Amino acid sequence: MKASIVTLPGDGVGPEVTSAAVAVLSAVADHYDHTFSFETQLIGGCAIDATGEPLPAATLDACKRADAVLLGAVGGPKWSDPNAAVRPEQGLLGLRAALGVYANLRPLEVHPALADLSPLKNDRLKDVDVLFVRELTGGAYFGAKTRTAEVATDECRYSVVEIERVVRRAFDLARGRRKYLTSVDKANVLETSRLWRSTVQRLSTEYPDVRVEHQLVDSMAMLLLTQPSRYDVVVTENLFGDILTDEAAALVGSLGLLPSASLGDGRVGLYEPIHGSAPDIAGQGIANPVGTILSAALLLRHSLDLDAEARSIENAVDWILHNGPRSRDLGGRAGTQDVVNAVLAAFEDQTGATDSFLRWGRANG
Repeated sequence: MKASIVTLPGDGVGPEVTSAAVAVLSAVADHYDHTFSFETQLIGGCAIDATGEPLPAATLDACKRADAVLLGAVGGPKWSDPNAAVRPEQGLLGLRAALGVYANLRPLEVHPALADLSPLKNDRLKDVDVLFVRELTGGAYFGAKTRTAEVATDECRYSVVEIERVVRRAFDLARGRRKYLTSVDKANVLETSRLWRSTVQRLSTEYPDVRVEHQLVDSMAMLLLTQPSRYDVVVTENLFGDILTDEAAALVGSLGLLPSASLGDGRVGLYEPIHGSAPDIAGQGIANPVGTILSAALLLRHSLDLDAEARSIENAVDWILHNGPRSRDLGGRAGTQDVVNAVLAAFEDQTGATDSFLRWGRANG
């Protein structure tokens, strides 16, 4: 297969973790005889510094032409003035809207070997395997905004069409998993949530094999920490999804472990770790690249339809999370490149099909 991938390293640790994922994708291409071409473009704060815009036209044009987009992170203290007319995050929001990637998938699994890193008791972490589906191009983030010296407003707006398309995606994903969908809203207060809930209820008749539950967002925030293994697929609107998925990251012990895939109706997807730019550790070579590497696996699966290759990356990451080395956020001492080298070695071992890696993989499912 030939595929073009645009990389948007962005700010902070973004360049470090993005280069790690590119190294793994290149190894996959070499082993499976694919040809991946990589084109690097600017986004976020570095784009503002270079062009005055957080999403330059050249970046957007390249992303629209690509088969997939891999992003690092945007933002940092340099561009954090709340009164600034141009901010790095505008580039990310603009890219999501322009690509039409309305469904953000954030898988969450607790690795048994890392359970002690979670603030939760281990007995609450058994069999945690949740897929969050966050609506990504509507709601308060994209609504009309006003601000005076005394008053500010952010409009939260949703249409039936916007709700239907992301909820259908969540139902379809639930059908391929444990057939259990939880829809999160604030229908006791918000009109947008009442529309959301009524739309989910109507669509549920088309999916009689999927069990549907509704949860208010405030109670869901509690239940994620007290009963995380109860959930399968969780679908919610943009703002709620942003908050809940960062909260859920506490279950696995580190934001650095979690990937995401932002998908629309076309082939092009946007793939990025859920962590931020971490400017306090940028340039030190200690950032955890696992979330970005796993985002690259999602890229292979969803944009390039290369599931076996995706699983080979996920298996390699699983190996090092059980056996080391581990980055500092996971209690280890390994630097970014140490983790990348270990993932590449595990990948080579498993694809060689001759050593202890495959025996371990069979034993651990």
